[in-house]
Amino acid sequence: MAVPLASVLLLFCAALMAVAARGRGWVATAVYGGTAVACGLTVLWAITTLATGAAEPAALVLPVGLPWMGAHLRTDALSAFFLLVVNGGGVTASLFGWGYERAHTHQHTDPHHAPSGPVLPFFPLFLAGMSLVLLAADAFTFLVSWEFMSLTSWLLVLSTHRESETPAAAKLYLIMASVGTVCLMLAFGLLAGGPGDMRFDAIRQHAPGDGMAALVLLLVLLGAGSKAGLVPLHVWLPLAHPAAPSHVSALMSGVMTKVAVYAIVRVAFDLLGPPAWWWGGALMAAGTITAVMGVMYALMQDDLKRLLACSTIENIGVILIALALALVFKASSTPVIAALAMSAALLHIANHSLFKSLLFFVAGAVLTATGTRDLNRLGGLIHRLPTTAVLALIGAAAISALPPLNGFVGEWMLFQAILNAPALPEWSSKIGIAVVGAAVALAAALAAACFVRFYGIAFLGRPRSPEAAQAREVGTAMRAAMLIPAALCVAIGVLPTPLIRLFGPAVRAMVEAGPFDDRAYQPWFWLAPTSAVGNSYNGMVLLVVIAVLSAVLVLVIHRWASNRVRWSTAWGCGHEEPDPGALSQYSASSFNQPIRRAFGGTLLNAHDRVSMPEPGDTRPARLTVNWRDPAWTFLFTPVGTALDWLTERVNVLQFLTIRRYLTLMFAALVVVLILVAVVRS
Repeated sequence: MAVPLASVLLLFCAALMAVAARGRGWVATAVYGGTAVACGLTVLWAITTLATGAAEPAALVLPVGLPWMGAHLRTDALSAFFLLVVNGGGVTASLFGWGYERAHTHQHTDPHHAPSGPVLPFFPLFLAGMSLVLLAADAFTFLVSWEFMSLTSWLLVLSTHRESETPAAAKLYLIMASVGTVCLMLAFGLLAGGPGDMRFDAIRQHAPGDGMAALVLLLVLLGAGSKAGLVPLHVWLPLAHPAAPSHVSALMSGVMTKVAVYAIVRVAFDLLGPPAWWWGGALMAAGTITAVMGVMYALMQDDLKRLLACSTIENIGVILIALALALVFKASSTPVIAALAMSAALLHIANHSLFKSLLFFVAGAVLTATGTRDLNRLGGLIHRLPTTAVLALIGAAAISALPPLNGFVGEWMLFQAILNAPALPEWSSKIGIAVVGAAVALAAALAAACFVRFYGIAFLGRPRSPEAAQAREVGTAMRAAMLIPAALCVAIGVLPTPLIRLFGPAVRAMVEAGPFDDRAYQPWFWLAPTSAVGNSYNGMVLLVVIAVLSAVLVLVIHRWASNRVRWSTAWGCGHEEPDPGALSQYSASSFNQPIRRAFGGTLLNAHDRVSMPEPGDTRPARLTVNWRDPAWTFLFTPVGTALDWLTERVNVLQFLTIRRYLTLMFAALVVVLILVAVVRS
């Protein structure tokens, strides 16, 4: 407990230093360096705590907060794991932020995105807020920390206020964050019950009834789900995450969303008591819709960072599906499979924080080198940013769940849990999980297509703009920040068992079950879920097989392929120039056209509009792609219209006389007294 609190205090000191020494040349180095040290200390503490099995709950009460209660802080295995994820992302984001600051200060590539003064004080405060949420052991401290995290991230989004889209994105984010906090406040109020004791230990002593538990779970899904990006509460995420500087976007998308997942896990698996199987059904439905719709949103995007933000929606859906499976199996007294599903969820949480942070760093490097985030203005960067291109390929392959990288292991374990659905007693669960498995497979396939498009359009082919043609590799600090998560993506993919064993105490605490694999009979590099004789995974063997087959393929091509070279002019797609260059390449919109026509028309009302001039007209033909998020069409636009109508009607209250105001107050008092009388009776 002492180390996380000391790290939080150090983060506050870094923020004070940024304010006190604003404008000094060394302040960015000091703030980012201090933040990296604070986060690194917490990472070492979390690893040591989980590895040594010393993750027994440790509590502390501080004389702040409510006078009669104080602030209760507590660390257990679950909070230690999430502290590892949050602060691990903080280390790499601090390193990248320092390099990002130096690059934009000296090169002036994109002053609108330069992480100048406004970022420095709030960057460590944002990390401190997330850590405090994970340490909170009472509802009041949790909600205050949650709101602190939301406000600091909102201010970080506003740091790029000079861009035209940023104010609207920040406003929508603040509205959604406020609504989410209200929902969480109501959920904890219901959990506290009549006694009103908001300590988590007291809440655990009296589990709510079925109806109350359902209402609490719904409120938590609305409150934490709006922060995580669950559909249809995701509308702020594709706008706010790209608006922030790239290292802040990495924290918001790769780390902050995991704090929201922590809130769901803490309530559903810890505070609500023994689960009912239909809790998992509700979470599974929300996760399935989120996963499929999220990847469809990503496929529609041409903005590099917006594409990555929408991809986060899909991954949060996958995590929620794994948590839902853990709830279903736990409620059905199948603890071993519940442990497998929970392990898949926690592994995917760690994996997503790594490859999503890596990809946002890649987007920041591309933005620094070219000054643009538009996929249609990129291309050919593999020759101009060779190191970044290799690291981007690792991140794209990892998020596409390709072996032998970490994304594959997480989804492989999820499918192992799905394939164990016949062990459930309810036929509705068996059929429902089979449908969910098909949806997860579809989302995984679409995610692979999405990141083939991401990498192919941005890094392969020829430059589509002068900015891409003149790009140069970014600095050492930014490349080092990308290298760390890339190396971990490979290491966890090849050797996942050490990480799975590391968060084993958290799994046991949440599902009340032992390990899900035959670890007594398997070496540390072998992963065998539920049975040593069933399906198993060995990343080392897979890596060796892929390497050998690749070497053999290269040898065969170079040894026995035809050595006859024929020179001819490449087909120019109808252009008269012998080398039309970028005009003959696929654009980002044309690449996803088949998928857009197959799925987008139904899910997103996507349609193409072609403007073809008459013969002899010298104007160019144009293809315009239009699509609409159904969340705006069916939820937020009608709600906004209703609120506008209501505010216009309520606005007349400000023009009433004093007598009418007194009459309204008297009527309100009478209504309150009647309600109190009804409740007491």
